[in-house]
Amino acid sequence: MKKYLICLSLFALAVTSCDTNKTKAAKTKESTQFKVDYETYTLDNGLTVILHKDLSDPVVAVALTAHVGSAREKEGRTGFAHLFEHLLFLESENLGKGGLDKMSARVGGSGANGSTNRDRTNYFQTVPSDALEKMIWAEADKLGYFINTVTEPVLAKEKQVVKNEKRQSYDNRPYGHQSYVIHKNLYPKDHPYNWQVIGSLEDLQNATLADVKEFYNRWYVPNNVTLTIAGDFDTAEAKKWITKYFGEIPKGKEITPIEKRIPVLTETKNLYYEDNFARLPQLTMTWPAAAEYTKDSYALEVLANYLSNGKKAPLNTILVDSMQIASNPSLRYSGSELAGEITLSVRANADIDLDSVQLGIKRAFLEFEKNGIAKLDLERIKATQETRFYNGLNSVLGKGFQLAQYQIFAGNPGFINDDLKQIQSVTAEDVKAVYEAYIKNKNYITTSFVPKGEVTLALTNSIPAEVEEEQIINGAEDTFDPSLVAEYKRTFSSFDRSIEPEYGNTPQLKVPDVWTDNLQNGLEIYGIENTEVPLVNFSFTIDGGQLTEPETKSGVANLTVGLLTKGTQSKTTAELEEALDLLGASIFVRTGQEATTLSGITLARNFDKTMALVSEILVQPRWDSTEFELEKKKILTRLEQQKGDPGSIADLVFTKAIYGKDHILAKNILGTTESVKALQLKDLKDYYATLVPNLKRVEVVGNLSKAKIVATLGKVLQNWKPKEITISKPQINQHIEKPIIYFLDVPNAKQSQLRFGYLALAASDPDYLPAQMMNYRLGGGGFASELTQMLRETKGYTYGVRSRFEGSALPGPFMISSGVRSNVTAESTQLVRNIMNAYAEDFNENDLELTKGYFLKSGARNFETPSAKLGYLDEIATLNFKPDYILKQQETIKNITLPEIKALANEYADPSKLIYVIVGDAKTQLKKVQDMGLEVQLVDENLELQMPLKK
Repeated sequence: MKKYLICLSLFALAVTSCDTNKTKAAKTKESTQFKVDYETYTLDNGLTVILHKDLSDPVVAVALTAHVGSAREKEGRTGFAHLFEHLLFLESENLGKGGLDKMSARVGGSGANGSTNRDRTNYFQTVPSDALEKMIWAEADKLGYFINTVTEPVLAKEKQVVKNEKRQSYDNRPYGHQSYVIHKNLYPKDHPYNWQVIGSLEDLQNATLADVKEFYNRWYVPNNVTLTIAGDFDTAEAKKWITKYFGEIPKGKEITPIEKRIPVLTETKNLYYEDNFARLPQLTMTWPAAAEYTKDSYALEVLANYLSNGKKAPLNTILVDSMQIASNPSLRYSGSELAGEITLSVRANADIDLDSVQLGIKRAFLEFEKNGIAKLDLERIKATQETRFYNGLNSVLGKGFQLAQYQIFAGNPGFINDDLKQIQSVTAEDVKAVYEAYIKNKNYITTSFVPKGEVTLALTNSIPAEVEEEQIINGAEDTFDPSLVAEYKRTFSSFDRSIEPEYGNTPQLKVPDVWTDNLQNGLEIYGIENTEVPLVNFSFTIDGGQLTEPETKSGVANLTVGLLTKGTQSKTTAELEEALDLLGASIFVRTGQEATTLSGITLARNFDKTMALVSEILVQPRWDSTEFELEKKKILTRLEQQKGDPGSIADLVFTKAIYGKDHILAKNILGTTESVKALQLKDLKDYYATLVPNLKRVEVVGNLSKAKIVATLGKVLQNWKPKEITISKPQINQHIEKPIIYFLDVPNAKQSQLRFGYLALAASDPDYLPAQMMNYRLGGGGFASELTQMLRETKGYTYGVRSRFEGSALPGPFMISSGVRSNVTAESTQLVRNIMNAYAEDFNENDLELTKGYFLKSGARNFETPSAKLGYLDEIATLNFKPDYILKQQETIKNITLPEIKALANEYADPSKLIYVIVGDAKTQLKKVQDMGLEVQLVDENLELQMPLKK
């Protein structure tokens, strides 16, 4: 997928309609100020259009959603819907080859993107408002003027990209085959949910050009598509452009809806699989359930939340607290158009047999059968859903997504009104009823995924699961010529579509008004008032983090912050969680190398009560010995999981390689298995005593005034007594004598994980922004970058590759990362080196113009969401920037010259400065890497030399 994960859960929006076919959605009860207006209409060719105006930021989101996913595929041709998601980004008749990505870069867009699931495929992007006509032109070109550009070479190359995605997302990671096993056994062979969205490698390989065109002509027609536009635009203009560019695309054949079909299991089936990458056993139980937007689906959401989320959840109290055999049981309901699923997944601790896990699950279910769900628990779950609802509306793209979702799967965006009624009307009796209807005494599918050689941990009476394992063979992939130019007959249009529309009026960059204040105890407060949604986002920053750890207590910082949310002096863990949930608040504490951060979100009306709880968490930790032992087990489990994940291995080895394996910044933030086991509760208390007094600042973005925020913080933090503690900055050696390759062996890996780089710049360095500009065309610009165009689009070696600078207040690495097909490990590494060697010389005026255009125009998107605004405040505070630094950066962007960029490329994109880390199958790939002519060392995760492989 050309995809970033975007999750939206919207549960509470009330709707009224008016005669103009314009629907208004207003916030329930509390206020009439919050509302979402939309207008929907249909073109003569059947295209559904939904418009939503939001003038708060000079941006507009455009989404094209086709009502086709993997459920519309035919047996033997699986993966087509997802393959199409890829193909539609490559070329269309009037955009040209790579035209969409080039245009996205020029206009300062978020990057053309898409996603596919069982029931729909969508294509989306947020752009500055002056590029709306360009986006409508481009989306229409994809829908109506695309299929002739798909040729045999184009199809062959994109098959390789999709297969790389399958390797990266499923085949080369722990538990990656689990969903495949579940769905093959949960759904009958003729059910459209029987196969995965990604499809099978065999089906992808067998796909023909005729198959592709048949699929397109059947499903990519206006009467099966919804166009959503949300943001800052003129309605009359937008309608005119929609009619112009979409209106003459022919209507397709009528689409027959698929009937809902919940599978019926005649028996419980137990399967097991020895996972090459798993380090811990995992039991998953899956029941068939109701489809989305049915009455039962709402009660199932509540049931799943209650049984597994939080300290009081029955699954947690039995499996984690009582039996202490797992750390994070998860029960979730996932609804789709035709059916739903209830999935319970428990990753057990090391060496725990899954029979005991199942026994614990049955005990938890019996507890629920006996006690049901309490009224207070129902109220707190609904309060958290309210916050999730508002949080999902904090971007124009989020609003557009949800309106399209209701239109396609509920038949009308106005279903938002019924959605609210359904979630609010769920009762304790409803929750008990769906448990009895779908779980109690019902058949299900279980999977036991266990580490290699540990079949004895699988559920008793399990049978082996059938999984298609790809064999990696050097030179086995089909070749193709990406340089071939497609020749085709152009599709008729009543006007010349090859002319790209002009920009609209240039939007003005809106820099948020930043306010600052200081409490009497010296605590700094940074804030931005944001009235778009009735929420407050906040962040408390404590200087120190990993840098303040005692040398012999690795992991103590992470374990300490993990325990801070496990109760206070006056509240147990369960009581604290309940208090937060009832306020609609969520709090997260994490430690990094340089600082510890407590961040969260709450309903604006509950800000004062939430801050009182935050003060308790920071000032009055409970230090519960039982919770301490549970938290230790959780961290030890995470450490064990990291050992089986090639991506995690590569990241950890890379930090050791660039800093030196004994450097404090090279240490795993979690610690080591040995160091965590050795930690005692007293170690945490001692570390806390030096950590928490370093609280330096609070950053707040939300729907409250400065006066209200300062008054609230002044009240709850008035007894805070900071003290000056010196934090030593570590010595960092940035000199590399010669390039070296560290190869770490993961037998039978389907992909090789690449991490190339060196220590470079701090974010405050004057060269940092210019270096980021230099890197945009190298690997920082997504599909506008050379690395992506060559390794993915031209060669088909990878699903994704990028380069970036990761500086903070301290110098951070310049880093190139990718997961490449195993049998092209050496070829990919050499190609990266070739691109970097030629980059400075090849960078030209066109590249500079594209780069400047992106950096200047993308500023319109810089402050759209509360999290983006919070990040802006953090940069100001951490790097000692003035609030207008964005405007000064704009001048730097405008004035940078071609010789300056070339000099930066020679300085910072030099492959002779890189340290190369490769994590892959040494048996098949090490020899080819050694033949590259660089020094190669076969090492373990601690950079200790390993014995050469036997021939």
